[in-house]
Amino acid sequence: MNSSTRQLGAGRILAAWILASACAGIATSAEAPPRGEAEEFFEKSVRPLLVGRCLGCHGGPAKTAEAKVKVRGGLDLSSRAKILEGGDSGPAIVPGNVEDSLLIRAVRYHDEPRMPPDRRLDDVEIGALSRWIEQGAAWPGATVDAAPAPVAAETTGGPDIEAGRSHWSFRPLTDPPIPDVRDRAWPSSPIDCFVLEKLEARGRSPARPASRRALIRRATFDLIGLPPTAEDVDAFEADPAPDAYARLIDRLLATPQYGERWGRRWLDLVRYADTAGETADYPVPEAYRYRDYVIDAFNADLPYDRFLAEQVAGDLLAAAGPADRARAAVIATGFIAVSRRFGFDPQNYHNLTIDDTIDALGKSVLGLTIACARCHDHKFDPIRQADYYALYGIFESTRYPFPGGEETKRPKDFVAMPPAPGRPAEAAELAYAVAESPQPADSRIQRRGDPKNLGAEVRRGFPEVLVGRDRPAIAAGSGRRELAAWLTDRGNPLTYRVLVNRVWQHHFGRGLVASASNFGVKGTPPSHPELLDWLASRFLQDGCSIKSLHRRILLSAAYQMASATEASSTSAAEAEADPENVWLGHFNRRRLDAEEIRDAILLVAGDLDPGRAPAHPFPPVAQWGYTQHAPFLAVYPSDRRSVYLMTQRIRRHPFLALFDGADPNSSTEGRNATTVPTQSLFFLNDPLVHRASEDFAARLIAATADPAARIDRAFRIVLGRPASAAEVERMRGHLDQCRADLVGDGDPPEALDRRAWASVARILFGTNEFVYVD
Repeated sequence: MNSSTRQLGAGRILAAWILASACAGIATSAEAPPRGEAEEFFEKSVRPLLVGRCLGCHGGPAKTAEAKVKVRGGLDLSSRAKILEGGDSGPAIVPGNVEDSLLIRAVRYHDEPRMPPDRRLDDVEIGALSRWIEQGAAWPGATVDAAPAPVAAETTGGPDIEAGRSHWSFRPLTDPPIPDVRDRAWPSSPIDCFVLEKLEARGRSPARPASRRALIRRATFDLIGLPPTAEDVDAFEADPAPDAYARLIDRLLATPQYGERWGRRWLDLVRYADTAGETADYPVPEAYRYRDYVIDAFNADLPYDRFLAEQVAGDLLAAAGPADRARAAVIATGFIAVSRRFGFDPQNYHNLTIDDTIDALGKSVLGLTIACARCHDHKFDPIRQADYYALYGIFESTRYPFPGGEETKRPKDFVAMPPAPGRPAEAAELAYAVAESPQPADSRIQRRGDPKNLGAEVRRGFPEVLVGRDRPAIAAGSGRRELAAWLTDRGNPLTYRVLVNRVWQHHFGRGLVASASNFGVKGTPPSHPELLDWLASRFLQDGCSIKSLHRRILLSAAYQMASATEASSTSAAEAEADPENVWLGHFNRRRLDAEEIRDAILLVAGDLDPGRAPAHPFPPVAQWGYTQHAPFLAVYPSDRRSVYLMTQRIRRHPFLALFDGADPNSSTEGRNATTVPTQSLFFLNDPLVHRASEDFAARLIAATADPAARIDRAFRIVLGRPASAAEVERMRGHLDQCRADLVGDGDPPEALDRRAWASVARILFGTNEFVYVD
């Protein structure tokens, strides 16, 4: 048995005692997602694959109305019914059974015929097909026994737009009055009146206030993504001033760590990555400029309407000034540029990149699944296929940068940034940004989403349900300037509702609209619709200041309530009546997300580098020769915050993947919180944790020679509270056992002592109390 094994064995009973709850509710096999999510996955990941790689030989649409489609092997992949019927060899798939599906065996090149015959699908594409089959082979409009419903006419019929405008999210924004409540002592802001009105209507009352220690830990993680120091906790708990909490909020909002935390929230939505996502996953060394733009914008409290407009049309706004924002405005269009590239020659699959842009824009800004109308009218929302191609024309009239690919290995069409004020013009650098196409034009509908099967031309513009029958005219250029103006118009019923709902969601763990990226018919109606509109109205009155929105929310009594787990503040009956805490009778406990866990470990160990990260150390462009069979792969070690880690699309960072980091292939509205055994093993075995625990042990040893004081300090730094007498005694027993297990290694006593204290750190890192916030 080696020394590391003995050290892990030491105190195993204590470790099991502390860590047992961390493995509660271990995830087993994946459940099928709701039908809407499964159909969306099909539209995003499977249909483009079938169109791009399969339908040319197996049921692609005819080039003319009279032509007949010839399918090879009798296999037609153009509908679910035909796929289930299969070809000469039998059914192509068995829904729910990947291994017995002939289609999967063929694309894996396990059986003849191998499909596609010219070039094997990459692992990501095969994985998408496998996941689709495993989850039941969803296909919009189809049932197990039926083919898809026929596609509606291109410009007539389809959803009832006028009726659609009655849906709650499409109605104009209102400014509702503050409700009158019976308990007038509890509310500390109008927010609380809206919350209390719903509770009183159900015969309930809000939970008691959170403890001071819980509150500072909650607010600090929420605003900067890091734990408060032990000194900050003690100072806040001892501060009797009535404005102590408000001053805490202002201090946190003023730190540069705020932008790093909330910038990450936006990067989740826009599916930020440092690589392109095509089959070879080419690096994009300049992408980090957009990441830093987002962080800086949050720190500067750039008004949301300007922030959004720059990302859609910053290159066009830069010329109009102000001069000091010209560089930032150009970089901001990285929002569009970071759209995923597809295939081994991404220039030939540019239609899918535009679809990715529309999908991210629709979900992140408008809370609508607009991309579901790419192949046909939206099945649920009043969005026609023509609406989709009205937006498509705007982006087809935009020049995207080309990051490289297997066929053409060098990047091109990056944008030269204007000089920074005071710097010489020749110092201009390149940005991963977009520019105007030299020949902007309207686009034609692509029947079934196939760019080779074109229908009627659609004038560039915006969804009719939101603008009326007469779309605003686009005078010249791509139309991105007009798109930015329409998105940020104060009469737009969605943009500001969606934004304030997201901020609320990240503070309370659940949005007032739970489906934060779907305000459509299949989304969840708002639990507190009047509060949502009141917040949006105040947000506009505050000049679209996100920091002001934080202050409003965090200073409310609703945010300062105790969680259900803190001193059992919620009764069993209340928990049963409202298991998801929709009516906000208490505060929701949450697990730290991946970045918070990693950053907190580094911080308490004294290892976190607080500086801004430089560009990633990608290989020189001249050496690039990546292919689908030898794609770019790298993990660059760093002691800086996790927002600065190099993010690949094709292969997620191993730590971020383990703790449910955002998927850089799609807009992520919120993080999952799975519980699997490997997460607990990470806290015991991972090299990052071992290094951090050794450094943390050195901090403890240097601080004091008293073992009881060291244990107490360890609890204060890691958990934000003092150790109880019983915990001190248990930890001392663990230390004694650990030293006894290690004594045979021959290390000097000082080294043995440090390793024993490091094991204490690992135990504390792995507790639920460390990875959860009340």
